[in-house]
Amino acid sequence: MNHAQPSKIAQRLMDHVARIQSEREREQAKTIERLPFTIRRVHNHAQLAKAVAIRHKAYARHIPEFAQTLILPEACDFDSDTVILLAESKLDGSPLGSARIQTNLQQALHVEESVHLPHWLQGKRLAEVTRLGIEEGRIGRLVKVALIKACFEYCERNQIEWAVVTGRTPIDRQYEQLLFSDVFDDKQPVPLRHVGGIAHRVMAFEIASGEARWEAAGHPLLGFFRHTRHPDIDLAARLPALVRRGVVPAVARQAVGPTFGLVAA
Repeated sequence: MNHAQPSKIAQRLMDHVARIQSEREREQAKTIERLPFTIRRVHNHAQLAKAVAIRHKAYARHIPEFAQTLILPEACDFDSDTVILLAESKLDGSPLGSARIQTNLQQALHVEESVHLPHWLQGKRLAEVTRLGIEEGRIGRLVKVALIKACFEYCERNQIEWAVVTGRTPIDRQYEQLLFSDVFDDKQPVPLRHVGGIAHRVMAFEIASGEARWEAAGHPLLGFFRHTRHPDIDLAARLPALVRRGVVPAVARQAVGPTFGLVAA
């Protein structure tokens, strides 16, 4: 008996369902590990105040003059294409770290106020991670790794192709260890407007190949990033952007690519 072959649309649907099932099985097989803190998206002004406080505190330790500009929320904290992640202690709710993610789905990245990204990043789905700030000490190191994992997960869920970061010395070495590569061939730091004119290296990480590259390198964080499930990292909630409260409107930035029909989750 001849069986009709499924149409291309039906085949794509079956492949998609199979992929979801495979990912679900893989997720269920992961080791579950609890953290002494939670990482969630900021969705109200009390949480934003905590994120801003830890951000300012972290920057004040290393670049105090620039930190004075971070005492209050920045206008871009309220942009619809921006997500702020906040790590809070389970013990007392105190802020332990924060990071900001901005995509180019609606406007250009902040780094593009200062540099023109190379052609291989043009028209790609990009996300820039900025304002990574953590508490000092051992707990801060764990919070940093967990925030980085949360940023990678956010990029995957939103079909981001490249994560972009900027790093001053010696922070740039930490991104190198995570297998970020320099965007520019000369690997030289460049002054950036959104970090007070301080020279930073501009670096990028291809999301799709990340796990394979970590595995090939025998990266010590592979297990934490890819083989362990952390329920305390919760990015699932789809929430509206924060409502501005007397904040100077952000300077308009021209988008570098199409929106791809995606909504940042």
